[in-house]
Amino acid sequence: MKIRLLTSKDAQRWDEYVFGHEQGTIFHLLAWKRVVEESFGHKSFYLLAESKDAGGQSKIVGVLPLFQIKSLLFGNSLISVPFAELGGVLADNPECLDALLKEAKALNASLGVDYLELRNKEPLPGLPRKNLYYNFKKEILPDPEQNLQAIPRKSRRMVRSGIKKNLQVEFGRHQLEDFYNLLSLNYHRLGTPIFPKKFFRNFLKVFGDKSDLLIIKTETGQTIAGVLSFYFKDQVIPYYAGSDFEFRRLAPNDFMYWKLMEKACLDGYKWFDFGRSKVDTGSFSFKKHWGFEPQPLAYQYILNKLKELPNISPANPKYQKKIEMWKKMPFGLTKMVGPFLAKYLA
Repeated sequence: MKIRLLTSKDAQRWDEYVFGHEQGTIFHLLAWKRVVEESFGHKSFYLLAESKDAGGQSKIVGVLPLFQIKSLLFGNSLISVPFAELGGVLADNPECLDALLKEAKALNASLGVDYLELRNKEPLPGLPRKNLYYNFKKEILPDPEQNLQAIPRKSRRMVRSGIKKNLQVEFGRHQLEDFYNLLSLNYHRLGTPIFPKKFFRNFLKVFGDKSDLLIIKTETGQTIAGVLSFYFKDQVIPYYAGSDFEFRRLAPNDFMYWKLMEKACLDGYKWFDFGRSKVDTGSFSFKKHWGFEPQPLAYQYILNKLKELPNISPANPKYQKKIEMWKKMPFGLTKMVGPFLAKYLA
């Protein structure tokens, strides 16, 4: 078995391996790599394990996608995969997994980074972990009405409220401007720097028809909520979403996710992947109220220069004052300054 870096000639085989692996995710695809590189310029180190088959042909038996994120504010790290819920090693067997981790540790040391973070669904033995995020995923039933009835009563009432208020629905990747304005408002309210618009433009361009925007408007045409979703295998994955807080009385988020689920059902998708949320947050509670059961994600670390596990989460008390300051900054200024900081919030 040989471990080496990905080359352009490996692209098709890499993605075929990801699609064929039981734990392969949209975040492992080279499309995600391309978006991160084109949006932020971060350097990637995509490790590939190769062996010979019975006929003497080389085949991929494991992959490990890595990006180096280097920042004066947040340190120097390797992450698999940045701006993603999951990443980590995909391997055919334990020997391949061990070989890829060994190579990652060597890279960790040679680059002189502080640590390596593996965003796993299932924990790997022997590595320290943090129980920071939980995933919410639920099967989509074959009939839209069944899915509506499966939503717990309180959230279902909010969906019906949106229907009664005649909220308008529009799908289409042409709505980037409206979506970005909503997301910027949301991030400002939460005290988080907004990503540059080109980040989302690149997602829509690179993923093509495997991505989409859904915008919710009032009866009079005011844009009040939006979500950027991905489609992978048999899953719909709403990943970036925002809404105008002033219109929360209209319950646009419940209505929006219902319309996305309804469309996914009619299009034949089998799973609604609500993505990750941190415990004790509003999004965590929202997803639970929709009847989704939280499943812990195993974020694990290989430390190099650090002695303790890193903590760059917004929940870290040392960031609270900065978050409050950001909330008080003029909205227009945060849209200008935010992208310079957000590229490191991987």
